[in-house]
Amino acid sequence: MQRLVVFVALSAACGGGGDAKPPDAIASCPVAPIAVTGEGTYYAADGTGSCSFEASSDHMVAALDAADYDHAAWCGACLAVTGPMGTIMVRVVDQCPGCAHGDLDLSKEAFAAIAPLSAGRVPISWGLVECDVQGPISYQFKDGSNAYWTAIQIRNHRYPIAKVEAKDATGAYQAIDRADYNYFVAASGLGPGPYALRVTDTRGHTVEDPAIALGDAVARPGSSQFPVCP
Repeated sequence: MQRLVVFVALSAACGGGGDAKPPDAIASCPVAPIAVTGEGTYYAADGTGSCSFEASSDHMVAALDAADYDHAAWCGACLAVTGPMGTIMVRVVDQCPGCAHGDLDLSKEAFAAIAPLSAGRVPISWGLVECDVQGPISYQFKDGSNAYWTAIQIRNHRYPIAKVEAKDATGAYQAIDRADYNYFVAASGLGPGPYALRVTDTRGHTVEDPAIALGDAVARPGSSQFPVCP
């Protein structure tokens, strides 16, 4: 069962504060508990959206306000959301351009678990939690990826992704830029592969995979999963 222990990506000692600052930096200091407050609304969500995930039968998902979405930094993050009727867990799959800071646009299913749909808009509080994932992270190559243009998305991760790097010809890791649609895109490609990749989450954990083969729109399992923060 998912542990609803609320975290922020950055504690005050790491330069974070008491808001929903996107997890775009690696945390190496103690985790500070916090609850972000805002309003919850709902929409007809199926798991797709700005984060470029596929539709899913699990509709416990949410869209984050556009400012905090911040170039897909929160994509795939799991949030514990508390409303008038209780607490649920949702996964960030989209951005909500009309939402204010702290607001979440929830799927109908998620909203109905914390408030009557007839309410339409309710006060909520929320925070980052670990995703209850099974197995290793996976690498999803975007359709059209090749040796000269390579786009990789990380899926099935416990915490939000801070950085993806690939080894170059000298054996040094080089960071790959993240696009707003939640793929890490090497505009000049990474060569024919296989690729030595290093993925870092926002808690500072890393997973290294020495030989991920290029696959057009194919997910490749990694070697391990990020550990659980105490």
